[in-house]
Amino acid sequence: MKRTLRIAILLTFACASLAAFSNLAQAQKIDVAFGISTVDAPGASTADSNHSPVSLTGGTYPGFSGDVLFWHNLGIGGEVYWKATQSDNYLGSGFNYRPLFYDINAVYAPKIASHTYLELVGGIGALSTRFYTGTVCGPFSCTNYQSSNHFDADFGAGIKFYPSGGFFIRPEARVYLVNNNIDFSSPHATRYGLSIGYTFGGH
Repeated sequence: MKRTLRIAILLTFACASLAAFSNLAQAQKIDVAFGISTVDAPGASTADSNHSPVSLTGGTYPGFSGDVLFWHNLGIGGEVYWKATQSDNYLGSGFNYRPLFYDINAVYAPKIASHTYLELVGGIGALSTRFYTGTVCGPFSCTNYQSSNHFDADFGAGIKFYPSGGFFIRPEARVYLVNNNIDFSSPHATRYGLSIGYTFGGH
């Protein structure tokens, strides 16, 4: 979990740094949010010979996201979501596992009504699955897991409602297209969730 938090902090600081130093516009907006989601994916029984009969469906996925809008409602953002608890006994191996999604996205967020904004995103990142196989040491540190990483492309949408000031509530969905996702039953998965956040710089 420490690595996940480091990734979230890094993404937040990257977005904040872009806002601080960009000369592309006079007015910028920064969103930061925390969310809770779940994932839906094809079942284990649908796996073909190129995929493992393990479904990504289910579980609670907390996560962090942030974005910077710097030109005509356009900007960039990042997000990281991980499964809150370990799943048991991957394919009878005795090892638990935990999926984690992280992505960098282009963001378009036009106003569609009073205190309401549409948010469209698309980008690239990875599905990183941690297999808890015991202590593994690298050149700088030791962990209790090994990671299987697969490039993904993601796209999705959300609607930001502002009930008070800069605070917003955002129902959202993401579709992940995962390259060579041999660890699970399908190359695609969908995340549905709700985030609560704050916009700096007005809305």
